[in-house]
Amino acid sequence: METLEGAELCFPQLLNTSCRKPKPPDSEALIIYILMSLIALLTVALNLLVIISISHYRQLNTPTNLLLLSLAVSDLLVGLLLMPSQIVLEACWFLGDFVCSLYYFVDFTITSASVGNMVLISVDRYVAICDPLCYPTKVIMKRVKICICLCWIYSAFYNGLIQKDHLTQPGRYKSCHGECVIVVDYISGAVDLVFTFIAPVTVITVLYMRVFVVAVSQARAMRSHIVSVTLQPSGTGTAKKSELKAARTLGIVIVVFLICLFPYYYPSLTGQDTLITASSTAAVTYVFYFNSCLNPVIYAFFYPWFRKAIKHIVSLQILKPDSCDANLL
Repeated sequence: METLEGAELCFPQLLNTSCRKPKPPDSEALIIYILMSLIALLTVALNLLVIISISHYRQLNTPTNLLLLSLAVSDLLVGLLLMPSQIVLEACWFLGDFVCSLYYFVDFTITSASVGNMVLISVDRYVAICDPLCYPTKVIMKRVKICICLCWIYSAFYNGLIQKDHLTQPGRYKSCHGECVIVVDYISGAVDLVFTFIAPVTVITVLYMRVFVVAVSQARAMRSHIVSVTLQPSGTGTAKKSELKAARTLGIVIVVFLICLFPYYYPSLTGQDTLITASSTAAVTYVFYFNSCLNPVIYAFFYPWFRKAIKHIVSLQILKPDSCDANLL
């Protein structure tokens, strides 16, 4: 009887303090795991294509694309390290308390850097559209590289402060051996809510709304110019298409960002402590991670050069001599 009970434990030698092994997944859970694995593979593949494209082709070495490259790196790490952990770590945790603390530190740092990169991209687009004459002098490669480095350094430093207790005393929140858990208290959760959710959402929304207003005004000015020059009413239809396209693109960016981040920060919004476990239900966290799969679609697939770069890579033209000088624009 004692042997049978020990077989159900993560650490059979610790009968009184060991966690119980989770039940084997049923067919429905297995389908979910397969779907999550496919999403992780897709996230890695899409972001790897972005990284290869921007890194290899010299024509794509621009400040805006450098921001896309940094975003793709953070999203690649999400798909490569964090998404699989939500599948594998639903079993017992055998890697020790220190690795558990390190895992959550890397987790929070990567996701924060991803959000920070999105803010930098929104600032870049705001300057490019609302102040195009000063854009070449304000946004240069050196400044962009500094901003990217500061984004990653800030993410690591900030999350180190948020998880200070967890890093200095690994395993302080676990209830049994074989569990990897972190508790974000109300104060830390409120701070994280402001700096990782409310502030980025506010900045992105305000900047994109300003970009939208400028884009609509430019479309209307172009419509008026076309009508005055050609004296044809067909210009109205073109302007409406431009306005709808601008509204649709910016709306997708904002809505997807909010949908992916809101479930994760819901406990902090309601004033609850956030209990995070590596073996807990992965739905909320995976929705948070899923934004990393959508980012390359939203930020890169809208660019024609990315589609051309994919053709070059898939057709192995990238292996030809001087392929880095290919014309993709």
